Amino acid sequence: MSEMSTATKGATGPETAESTPFEPRIVAFMCNWCSYAGADNAGVARIPSPANILPIRMMCSGRVSPEMILRAFRQGADGVLVLACHIGDCHYSTGNHRTAKRMPVLRRILGYVGINPDRLELDYVSSAEATRYAQVTTAFVERIRALGPAALETQDG
Repeated sequence: MSEMSTATKGATGPETAESTPFEPRIVAFMCNWCSYAGADNAGVARIPSPANILPIRMMCSGRVSPEMILRAFRQGADGVLVLACHIGDCHYSTGNHRTAKRMPVLRRILGYVGINPDRLELDYVSSAEATRYAQVTTAFVERIRALGPAALETQDG
């Protein structure tokens, strides 16, 4: 996580409270077969997408555990995005179903520990949806930017 923090700071210059707008740090867990390929295709097609995303390549979104998401927040992420295959397209048959069932429980856990549940999102991107990848990540970054830093929530709450 410290590598992401350094890269984000370097991209926006030195931070001062008054001159630098908040740039959220987003961890994105991406399915190897669909979402990661979609992100890769967005890069190949030179479709602009936010630089705030730290991609974590997973073999299946069903492998993203609650512990991994909580660890991302604990290590400084302002938002966590889980990108999966569309329902019915999972390479492992039911991994994305498992993820879809897990997310509401995770949102409740986040609320319980003082993190706004809106900082966690599950979305679906196939390998042929490079434009959709850019749209989903841009919208999520904008939403987290509007929420502000996650560290402030945990300090205040």
